[in-house]
Amino acid sequence: MTTRNDPTPLLPHALQLPDGVVTVRGVVKGVVYRTDDKRYSVLRLTQTHGEETVIVGALGDVAPGESLRLTGRWERHASHGPQLKVETWIPEMPTSADGIARLLGSGFVKDIGPKLAQRIVERFGASTLDVIADHPERLSEVEGIGGRRAQRIQEVFRVRRAEVETRSFLAGLGVGTGLARRIWERFGVESSAVVRENPYRLAEEVKGIGFLTADAIARAQGVLADDPRRIAGAVLFLLLEAVDDGHTALPPDELAVLADRFSIPPEAVHTALHELAAHRTIIRDQQLVYPPPLYDAEVRLAHDLAAQMRRPLKPVRREALTVPEVREALERLNAKQRAAVEATMTAGVVVMTGGPGTGKTTTVLALVRLHQAAGHKVLLAAPTGRAARRLSEATHHPASTIHRLLDWSPRIQRFSRDRSSPLDADLVLVDEASMVDVQLASHLVAAVRAGARLVLVGDADQLPPVGPGTVLADLLKLPEVTSVRLTEVFRQAAESAIVQGAYEVLRGEVPRSSPPRGPTAEGEGPRAPKGELFLVQRDDGEEAARVLVETVARHIPRSFGLDPMRAVQVLVPTHRGPLGAQKLNEALQAALNPEGTRGRRGFAIGDKVMQLRNDYDLDVSNGDVGLIEQLDDKGVTVRMEGREVRYAEDAVDNLTLAYAATIHKAQGSEYDAVVLGLHTSHFVLLNRALLYTAITRARRLVVIVGSRRALEMAVSTRRVVERHGALLERLRLEFAPAR
Repeated sequence: MTTRNDPTPLLPHALQLPDGVVTVRGVVKGVVYRTDDKRYSVLRLTQTHGEETVIVGALGDVAPGESLRLTGRWERHASHGPQLKVETWIPEMPTSADGIARLLGSGFVKDIGPKLAQRIVERFGASTLDVIADHPERLSEVEGIGGRRAQRIQEVFRVRRAEVETRSFLAGLGVGTGLARRIWERFGVESSAVVRENPYRLAEEVKGIGFLTADAIARAQGVLADDPRRIAGAVLFLLLEAVDDGHTALPPDELAVLADRFSIPPEAVHTALHELAAHRTIIRDQQLVYPPPLYDAEVRLAHDLAAQMRRPLKPVRREALTVPEVREALERLNAKQRAAVEATMTAGVVVMTGGPGTGKTTTVLALVRLHQAAGHKVLLAAPTGRAARRLSEATHHPASTIHRLLDWSPRIQRFSRDRSSPLDADLVLVDEASMVDVQLASHLVAAVRAGARLVLVGDADQLPPVGPGTVLADLLKLPEVTSVRLTEVFRQAAESAIVQGAYEVLRGEVPRSSPPRGPTAEGEGPRAPKGELFLVQRDDGEEAARVLVETVARHIPRSFGLDPMRAVQVLVPTHRGPLGAQKLNEALQAALNPEGTRGRRGFAIGDKVMQLRNDYDLDVSNGDVGLIEQLDDKGVTVRMEGREVRYAEDAVDNLTLAYAATIHKAQGSEYDAVVLGLHTSHFVLLNRALLYTAITRARRLVVIVGSRRALEMAVSTRRVVERHGALLERLRLEFAPAR
């Protein structure tokens, strides 16, 4: 056996680049395989020197006959031998008569087959593409082509030529294939013009491109640091970044401070704000700067809530209180619970809050029965699918997500239920209302018809919504809103260490750990019927992560008889770090599903996955969790909430591993067991609301793994970072006496 020392490339016809990257040119000969969403293809390529090569990767809808310039790395497939794994590719227009004929006859243009393509090229030769682009009427010189067909041929080639030029232009600016595809999908034939005129639009309008990427593209074109387009782009980026952090708006001076991160002086920010406001790209009001949609939502919500509270209501007949089923339900209530039910008889908006064990669900059941006995039509909803299902199970009454209640249409991107087509209900009740942001609340209130009641139920001590605003908290501060806070913890709930721990957190105390217990005897069944809470102290992040994985994979199944895949959910404050969701998902996947064969997206059969956004075609909601049952090149089948859901390849991006999730993502959900990872590296996020929310997601068991110092930091930090917005001020103005 000899060692190869010869530096001559193994594939001498490919241009060798650093780190094993090569670039090749050629013409696509045929399609071996392509996924339905066209994000993965296996093609045969004839290189310019005549050698045939297999290329694989995200090659879009490239057709046989097209000329490509590609970069990638050679790899050897176990069955099919050498192939080029494509990293970037740029289409090129063919220049030879033979290349043009192959492209025309490939089916790329629906109206042209191989024979007609050959006749066209025989007539116009190497000038064929110029004739098609600039003088399509001349195509009528070829037998079988009329005026309409000539126009259709020209349109296809006009778009194709624009795409070729755009991709080449973007490649010259250092833009990769994936981003170039997204830019083309958003702007089409206008892509090059948009990038030249204002590259900062990319950060606003193209998913996956932030300000830094847009700025790099701009600087590659010679845009200066003080260019007004750059300053405006930075301001808009910072404003939208603030929205992602939960703000509805920002003060101008705060924007000016934030812009220092891009070396933009305050006076330049204020000048940009003036120009942006003049074009209504932003709205300045209440000494705040808003994105227009959030300004409109906040103003509309304040007005509609005030109107809802002033309207005369459809009356509740007092005799409804004497109906046996209603009387029986009311007799189970304490004074505050009964006050909440009776408030819905006379108030247009009622807010009911309370912590775990205070009987919110029992109260909801009683008020539903009351209004049904009064002949009222009742609709129940919650922000997430899991919360809606739990509400339905508790009340024995149908419940849906708010999006489904308002009949969201993905096709037209708006709700069908609104002021002109209100909900057919006399009472609309929304559970987990702390999760409802300004925009969703605005749509919801607008859809409540005249004479109907709106009841919002939630826990005011939980985290604010992921989206912008603090609607529930603002309503609780307004004296004109009828609100009832349930405070009495019922005896059975009070025996739960989870409930005790939650209230200890609210008092600023580190929750106490339950007494240790041994493993269950075989066949004994699950333990922790009343709810138990354990603290496992580990100061080092890496060690805490190892112990957490072992707790989920071994200790909980052995000691409590709980399935680590179906009954246990790991929660953490953030995605990053040793105790972040990303690394924990990798470690838990390896521990709980080690035999799974990984697909191209890193998923395997048996993996635990979570839905990232509402999908009404599939009837799955943001936060739904399931297990992968089938995995192939065309998609994924997931056992989700008791049923099979088939995800086509283009929908798989809406799934992520769910062995571990952020606490924010778990809002509105409940699990048999929660394992919470906490570390001092999470210090920016640690507060009582975060810890309280995580603990109250569990029904039977909580295990907190991590640093005691992190726990102390969380319980000692009372408030979440204040969110900017003016909903409360607008509501106060609505009720202020006229001058």
